[in-house]
This record gives sequence, structure tokens and C-alpha cells, in this order.
Amino acid sequence: MLHPTGVDRVERAYLRALLADSKSQLFGISRTALGFVLLDRRGCLAVATALDSGAWGDADLLSKFNPRLDQARRIGQSFVRRIAFKKARKSRLLAMLETHLPRNYTYINVGHSNLNPRMFDGVDAAQKVVLIHDTIPLDLPNTQRLGARDEFYQKLKLVSERADRVICTSSQCEADVRRHLDKIGRVPPITTALLGIDVPVLDTKSHPPESPYFVCVGTIEPRKNHALLLDIWKDWGAEAPPLYICGKRGWNNEAVFARLDAGIPNVIEQNDLSDAQIATLLSGASAMLFPSYSEGFGLPPAEALTLDCRVVCADLPVYGEILGNSAVYVDVDDRYLWEKTIKKLAVTPRSDPEPRYEPPTWAVHFKTVLTVI
Repeated sequence: MLHPTGVDRVERAYLRALLADSKSQLFGISRTALGFVLLDRRGCLAVATALDSGAWGDADLLSKFNPRLDQARRIGQSFVRRIAFKKARKSRLLAMLETHLPRNYTYINVGHSNLNPRMFDGVDAAQKVVLIHDTIPLDLPNTQRLGARDEFYQKLKLVSERADRVICTSSQCEADVRRHLDKIGRVPPITTALLGIDVPVLDTKSHPPESPYFVCVGTIEPRKNHALLLDIWKDWGAEAPPLYICGKRGWNNEAVFARLDAGIPNVIEQNDLSDAQIATLLSGASAMLFPSYSEGFGLPPAEALTLDCRVVCADLPVYGEILGNSAVYVDVDDRYLWEKTIKKLAVTPRSDPEPRYEPPTWAVHFKTVLTVI
């Protein structure tokens, strides 16, 4: 996992926390193109080790010649098959779990994947706990991939009908989830626990550029509102400081892609940096800019603050909850104020923040979550 998403990081944190609980039995379920594999604690530990080291091994023949898989999935699916405790065809998932899992176990779904009837039928005997990161596919459907809204609605409908508990990542997330579940029907018990924020590790082989410069982190998709920054830098012209846009190209954003391809003075697209390289870039930046229209949590701005990097972000309620008084909030539609704020920060030297940002911790998150499940 060279470039983990925010959801990837949450899944990894859950894996580490559950591995640390040596008193409980631990199993993992992974879906592959050939069916499901069941991992025991040793297998889960192997996955955690590979996530840290990047040593996944090679793709096996079954994956290598599957044209529907990209290279990352070929390697990942081959890895879990090698370390599997048990394997089963898709139609045999329930039989495998009934045979090899203890009674009264808890199924935790952290990443919105596998929220489908087949999986819930397979874990029917379990207490089913689902972590929901956001409801953006329903709230901003025009910014999503084709079909994403309907797909997410079906997942939330399944949660309404069959989940025993929902975990939300913020009070704003809980309010959104309750609003949608209430329209669907049943609202399962909800526990809200802020995600933990880890201080990013710097890249020891690189150094930040000469200041001033700005950084924007996130997938280049409509919801992230890169167009606002491109407008500001276009009008600023040759005198503008560098703007580093760090993130993969996403979907439904051809106009922004075309502008990046045509080139705007001092706008640098960086879509293949590691987490450590981005952290190093942030460590010397004049500020991180985050004009997103909507967020479920917003890990990048919080991580930037742990590096003492100033943050300018949209005035979303979730940011007030997570970032408090440590960020500069600007109306997402007020281009003039964004431009004024950015230009002021470009000539204002960085200084140690007062008070220093105190991020939410995983220890508090899991104390809350594991108590109720």
C-alpha cells in the first residue's frame, strides 16, 4: 500500500488495535476473484507486517492472468491466498464461517466494502458492526462516479435493516447518517468516536523546497474544489509562489485535468508522492490549502497541523469539530477571501502555533468503540 487513502489508514489502525488485544480470538475475511479467504491471527499479523514493510511478494498464476485485476489486486489477492487459514468459493462463505469461527463473534466492517447481502448472510450469526465514514455519495451525488449514489444507498439500506451497531467518525457524520437512515427506516444504535490522528513520518531522503509555497493534498475530484485554487493561481500569474497539488487524478473532473495539462504558472502536480514525501513537503509549506465542499472527517488538514503547518480550509462543521481554533476557515464560495488569505500567508513567516494542536488519539477512539462492541 504505497499510497494509502484515509479509509486505508483507518482499516490499518483497526487491524493494529485488534492484534494488540491478545485476549480475543481474531480472524479476517478477504474477498478475492476466486472466493473468500479466512485469515487467523497469524494471517492478520502477516497482513499488518506487509502493510508496514511493503513486502507482498509476487502475483501467483491465478491472479497474473486475470485481466479484470490491476497489478495491486493481483499481488494483494495472491498474498492473502498464500497465508489463508481456510478458503471457500463465494457460495460456501456461510459454511466456512460456521465451521471455523467461534459462537457469538463480532463482525466489524471498517471500509464500506463488502457491505452486501452475501457477506451479511455469511456473518448472519455475528454481531454486525459497521463504521460509516460519510454520506457524501448521497449528499453530493454529482461529484461521484457514475452509479456511486445508488450503490451507496443500497449499502446504507442494508445497514439499516441488518447492522447491530454503527460507528460514526464525528458528530457531523452521525447527524448525516441519522438523517439518511431515518428516511430509510430503522436506525441502529450509533456510537461516535473521533478517528485518531498520527503524526506523519518525514522522508529522511528529501528536504522541503524553499519557502514560500503552498500544498493541496487529496484526490483530484470535483468535491475537493481544486478549480478554486487554479483560478487564484492563474490570475496571480508568474509572481505566484509554487502550489503543489498532491493526489491522484480522480473522476468527473475533465475540465480541471485539461487545465493542469495545459499548465498554469507555478502549479505543480505531484501524483506519485509517498506519505513521507508529502509530510516533508508540508513541514516547510506556508500553508496547506483545503477548499473541499464536503468531508466526512478530513485527515490531511489534521495531519498537517501535527506538523505545525498552517491550514486554510472551508468552513465545514466537521472541521470545527476536528481542528478547533487551529485552522483558518474561509467560506468555500468566497474566492476573494481565499485569495486574500493565501497572499497574506505567502508573506507571513511560519511560527510555532499557540496553543499547539492536540489531535484526537486512537487510544480514545478504541476505548470508546471496543467498550460497546
